[in-house]
Amino acid sequence: MMRQSIGQALAARLYSAETAIDRAMAETAAFTAALPAARADAWLSAVTGQRAFSGAAAAVGALAEARGHLVQTHATLAAIARKLGLEALAVGPVDKPGDTPPIGGGVCPQGDTGPVMVNKSLPNIERAC
Repeated sequence: MMRQSIGQALAARLYSAETAIDRAMAETAAFTAALPAARADAWLSAVTGQRAFSGAAAAVGALAEARGHLVQTHATLAAIARKLGLEALAVGPVDKPGDTPPIGGGVCPQGDTGPVMVNKSLPNIERAC
């Protein structure tokens, strides 16, 4: 397999992993946010469920830390690609902090962010929406 095609395959997997972490974080945060109202609606004391509250909050923190590791991995792989002289490849939303004006990343009608190919399309990648 050529380095460029290996890079393309990794870029698609990295985007998929980043999306999965973001979705897991959003779902876990929504669940965590629902706990206090559920406790109050059930007329339970504030003490009831504290371990569950703490556990859910810790899960959000762990996912945030995992996301940070993926972002660092992304930066490391981008640096390696530059050193190897591989073509630039963007998969997914391409706006980065400081992009003026924003490049745009494409948002699906349902609000999901689908993979947007920039520079060239990847083989065997289906749109998410």
